[in-house]
Amino acid sequence: MDERLLNRVREALVNVSPIVEKRMFGGVCFMVDDKLCICVNSHEMLCRINPDEFEAALEMDGVRPMEQRTRTAKGYVFVHEDVLGNKRDFDAWVNKALEYNKIAKASKKTK
Repeated sequence: MDERLLNRVREALVNVSPIVEKRMFGGVCFMVDDKLCICVNSHEMLCRINPDEFEAALEMDGVRPMEQRTRTAKGYVFVHEDVLGNKRDFDAWVNKALEYNKIAKASKKTK
């Protein structure tokens, strides 16, 4: 777990409410309004972004898709910490995830 990246995300989301931290995907995920928004694992930040921006995001340095077994999770991208070094780039990814969170659908609750 990259504690430095995790703390940067915590600081960026300090004024966001309601927010819950959950252990998922081998890291810590930040649920905003009961919807996955951002996760931090070893050296990457997983961002849930607008699926319409997914292909363009994959063209950027340090960005890869989230893959679950044989399928690509459209709208979910891992961003490597190497491209999150400056505040402007870091904030841009956090803001993309927060903006999409406003219109994203929540996952179905499992019983």
